[in-house]
Amino acid sequence: MRILPAAFIAALALTGAARQSAAQRVLLRSTTSLDTVRSSYGPNRAFFRHMYLSYLPIVGSAGGPGAEFRPFKSAEFSLGVRHKYRLSNTTALGFDLRYTRLNYSLAQTDDKVLPTPDKHHSEALVLHNLIAEPYVRLNFGRRGNVVGHYFDLLGWAGWVAGTVHTYEDRPGARGASRTVVHERGLTYVRRWSAGVGARIGSNRYAAVVRYRLTDTFTKAASATYPDLPRWSAGLELGLF
Repeated sequence: MRILPAAFIAALALTGAARQSAAQRVLLRSTTSLDTVRSSYGPNRAFFRHMYLSYLPIVGSAGGPGAEFRPFKSAEFSLGVRHKYRLSNTTALGFDLRYTRLNYSLAQTDDKVLPTPDKHHSEALVLHNLIAEPYVRLNFGRRGNVVGHYFDLLGWAGWVAGTVHTYEDRPGARGASRTVVHERGLTYVRRWSAGVGARIGSNRYAAVVRYRLTDTFTKAASATYPDLPRWSAGLELGLF
């Protein structure tokens, strides 16, 4: 009579051990699969993608009198997605796709000609750009699976998707406290632009310089308007 309970207890113990062993085997297979995915994607692995923000004030002056700008308010504001493909421990290739709002805040001077000699309380030319920017990257310094320290050479080209001339008068017309006007679809602005640049960074932070190779205005308008400043320089923040 004592043998039966003992055998019953032994059977229960063996059943529990078998279930525990099966559970451990499933977890081991799951962990191995996840390790395989991680090996090909990451900041310092075969492929990496992340979003970023940038602010680059316009640098320099226009190509002639009549188009002076307010510093720091005249700038590029960008939101983009960066793709990086690692070639070796020190080199990588990639490209960016970004939207850039390029704002030229116009100073109201006596010799103003862009886009008219009229003076206003505030005035700006705003260009909405869709840009593709391939780059070559050189990495330096020791690092693990992080972006690390790098230097990029850039080339970019884009489509000017929208153009706006906006100004504000104070007091406004017909007794109003102010009047704000937006003129869209400016025919004197070129629809395509291109340029070069460079970027030096550490992990999510970078300093960027860009130079525009193309003219801002059409050939006909260039006889009236001086070309806008070609340089911009500022900071970038990676979102990862």
